[in-house]
Amino acid sequence: MIQEEKDRLARLQALRDAGINPYPSKGSRSHTIRAFLNDYDGLLSSKQNVTLLGRLRLLRKHGGLTFAQLLDESGVVQIALRKNELGEDQYAFFHQTTDMGDFVEVSGVAFTTQKGEKSLEVKTYTLITKSVLPLPEKWHGISDVETRFRKRYLDLIMNDDVRARFIIRTKIISAIRQLLDGRGFLEVETPTLQPIYGGGYARPFTTRHNALDADFYLRISDEMYLKRLLVGGFEKVYEITKVFRNEGIDRDHNPEFTMFEAQIAYENFEYGMDIFEEIFEYAALCALGCTTVDHEGVKVELKRPWRRMRLVEAVEKIGGIPMSAWEHPEEAKSLLRKKCAQHEEIDRIQSTGELLAFAFETLVEEALVQPTIIYEYPVEVSPLAKRCASDPRFVERFEAFALGSEIGNNYSELNDPVDLEKRFVEEKQREQAGFDEAHQTDLDYLEAIKHGMPPACGLGIGIDRMVMLLTGAKNIKEVILFPTLRPEREGE
Repeated sequence: MIQEEKDRLARLQALRDAGINPYPSKGSRSHTIRAFLNDYDGLLSSKQNVTLLGRLRLLRKHGGLTFAQLLDESGVVQIALRKNELGEDQYAFFHQTTDMGDFVEVSGVAFTTQKGEKSLEVKTYTLITKSVLPLPEKWHGISDVETRFRKRYLDLIMNDDVRARFIIRTKIISAIRQLLDGRGFLEVETPTLQPIYGGGYARPFTTRHNALDADFYLRISDEMYLKRLLVGGFEKVYEITKVFRNEGIDRDHNPEFTMFEAQIAYENFEYGMDIFEEIFEYAALCALGCTTVDHEGVKVELKRPWRRMRLVEAVEKIGGIPMSAWEHPEEAKSLLRKKCAQHEEIDRIQSTGELLAFAFETLVEEALVQPTIIYEYPVEVSPLAKRCASDPRFVERFEAFALGSEIGNNYSELNDPVDLEKRFVEEKQREQAGFDEAHQTDLDYLEAIKHGMPPACGLGIGIDRMVMLLTGAKNIKEVILFPTLRPEREGE
């Protein structure tokens, strides 16, 4: 036990010895801090008594005058306690028993300091929660990054910008719901535990269901269940939910993350492009009040319309490999070897479509800074998307990118059960060849669409990456309240 904790426990005991309950069951207030500041001019002129609740984040004593910062969910305000107002005994008792980090109920009147700061002059105070451990004095940048993520509660107390970012996150999600609910979409819930994982290329987390004596998987996507609902007669459904992928952790990836998925009957991927852009624009306006976001001096403009390019066009114009090269795979491989260092990976790729997708990922993706939609992907990397009528080597699929990262994957859904069964066979062959992220064969889903699934557009947006884009965050951990971290070992 640190000395500070011992000292605070002694002050806690002093409160109890004085007959004061340091942990009452509730507090009362007339205003939140934001409401107090919004109504400040009127409260100042009327001298109306105001009661606030919150945590003491800062204490500065100057003889018979003490300034403190009071923090609640809505904001921060300065409060002032004067010895000649509280009385010598009460003022002394405050300093003998109160610490930074304690929760208090304070009543008083609005006043403005000589420096022009809006403040509350305290007439009475009540301790409503005694803190036993101290708050950190400040954060020291990158050396404390992991501590910030592990102890997010302290991060939220000490860093106003962090708290603001998570409020924006909530507003973004609310805006998506508001937009879609207004369009007649139905929000639904699908299983987290699935007997077959599908809807993406990813390794799953596996768990054992003892009562059923069977392995289940934490979902990597909810797509396959949303499409079952289209078979069942719903026409516009969506879900915002946690998904889990047993993969690496980096600035763009966390094993547990939040996905928005939607399925819209009787529409195709062109409709999807339009509503995808609209979701981002609307969410930015609702959460930020504008459509421009600053990322370390780079202005990202989310206002519609976004740039759109076919994948082969992007590889030619940005990656420098002409469209004609894909008619001759060995020629394309030769050009790729000159531009990429991953020669062994290039040599292992068997199909032209996979080679084209690899070229896009390595030569183009990072160059897509402003919001861009890339469409018509090779069929080999899109097992659940409908083929293009004009060229069956490609599918009606688009992905959106900004700041060099993917922010959504979407396509016209494959509803031809004969074609789907053939692609399931091809995916099984890839799995047997060693591709451990191959799409699984879901016979129940195949049976479902044999009953008939209407033409449909599917949408998928990574909420965490969306929040990163709209808040200027550089790491996905900055937008997840409690990101996945290696468990602390004893003694660390």
